[in-house]
Amino acid sequence: MSLEAIPIHVIAHAPAEPGLSGNAPPLLREISELLQRLLDSGESAAIDLSALPLTPADLDWLHAILGAGEIAITLQASGESTLNETACPGVWWVTHRNENGAVIAQLIEVAFIPELAKAHPQDVAIGREQLELLISDL
Repeated sequence: MSLEAIPIHVIAHAPAEPGLSGNAPPLLREISELLQRLLDSGESAAIDLSALPLTPADLDWLHAILGAGEIAITLQASGESTLNETACPGVWWVTHRNENGAVIAQLIEVAFIPELAKAHPQDVAIGREQLELLISDL
């Protein structure tokens, strides 16, 4: 058989969006696996987006694919931190900013509730003491 007899079919692919590196789509598989681990063992995990070779276009693409969920938490401590649930429950887009508002870290946290939003046992103990004082004054 000659090479001319082998059929060649050209498949046109949509052009890649400008600025995309191709590094964001594999994160979706990793997030899916982390969600399964969360369901199986209750173990949460985080992906530091700032440590990965992602372009601003990659981050925009990932943000659009994951979508927006129903819960948004804002914390004020040495700069603002936002913890936004994505359209995939259990997947949180976490952004930390410094005092000047510059982004210093972005993470995808896979958890039932982000660790940063959980009350620390010592804080709960202080809260209980304060409540007991209020009750004793009644």
